Amino acid sequence: MIHEPVVAAVIILALIAVGEMISVFTRARVSMFLVAIIGYLLLIWTGILPQDLIGDSKFIEVGIVLGTAPIIIHMGTLIPLKAIRSQWKAVTISLIGIIFGAGLILLLITMVYNYKIAVAGAGPLTGGMIAFLVTSEGLKEVGLTSLVTISALILSLQSLFGMPLSANLLRRYALKFRNAGDAGTYTASTLEVGVEKVFDTEKVAGKNSTWIPEKYQTKLVLLFQLFIGGAIAVVLDQLTGIPYSLWALALGIGGRLIGFYPDRVMERANAFTVGMAGLVIMIIATMNETTFSMFIGYLPETFLIIFIGILGILMGGFIGSKLFKWDPLKGLPVALTATVGFPGDYLICKEISRSVGRNKEEEERILNEILTPILVGGFTTVTAGSVVIASILIKTL
Repeated sequence: MIHEPVVAAVIILALIAVGEMISVFTRARVSMFLVAIIGYLLLIWTGILPQDLIGDSKFIEVGIVLGTAPIIIHMGTLIPLKAIRSQWKAVTISLIGIIFGAGLILLLITMVYNYKIAVAGAGPLTGGMIAFLVTSEGLKEVGLTSLVTISALILSLQSLFGMPLSANLLRRYALKFRNAGDAGTYTASTLEVGVEKVFDTEKVAGKNSTWIPEKYQTKLVLLFQLFIGGAIAVVLDQLTGIPYSLWALALGIGGRLIGFYPDRVMERANAFTVGMAGLVIMIIATMNETTFSMFIGYLPETFLIIFIGILGILMGGFIGSKLFKWDPLKGLPVALTATVGFPGDYLICKEISRSVGRNKEEEERILNEILTPILVGGFTTVTAGSVVIASILIKTL
């Protein structure tokens, strides 16, 4: 009975749902991945669940189809180009941060352990799920399946370190900004793109500029468009040797820019939630061969990679802040968005503005000052920067 696809799917999705609820309850301080992966491992280690349960659920196929090239194309259509052009300093600081983070990991972890372990950790630390997916696929292709455990642990644990550090730095900046407001000396430097603009779906402009008239943009048509791009990315991977992840990201960004895709194309096709579920289950499935001793054995490498990576991100963020004459208390959290991601970065900003602001007007002013660069930094690192870094590094193995 447990091996029936629907029953197996319910059990696996239950782990994800519990992880999601804990993440919401803890305001993203505890990641959904950490809960789901630890829960899954404990259940298979104790024999409560069979290792082939995920395969029985058939969700792996969903992840392979929706959670690879199509979801990366969707991420490309998410990038708010108007906000990024306006917030180019935040973009550059976040990129400098992840480049320094990845560079320091490659330098020091290679010296302490080896280059393969360094690559396994660098991609996921500088971004999120897609960087992990790219890294784990590459590791499997070259026969380094055991190192996927390191990548998964970093994906699960990095927010435990990144969130409190980001929150502390951003709170200090918010207090400094508030005090400057009291003295009448503050400058609202980030208000050229308001908070609402970051999530602006560009409804009017988007609909008028897309190739297909709005009335024909049904969910099935949008899904077909999404798979056109995914198929092209995979074919170009085979023809050029350049990873499909880079092609998919470029097709998503370019497709939105020229009007082939509307923004948030996968959400508009009502396929994003199922695709994300498939992707998360793919991530959990990578831990199938992880034994308890392997899990414990890789913890030292994992924590060292996280420590060195965050140190490198802070170094890059500080240099970038000084280069563009930003307060490091603001620039460093922008760089650290690589370890936090959405919605953690958004929740931090909301919580800080609410706790530091002494009234609604002041709360809104603080939120407008910190949220836009933080979100743009997160878009830069998680949707684009980390995918590029992971794709390049995995080809060096």
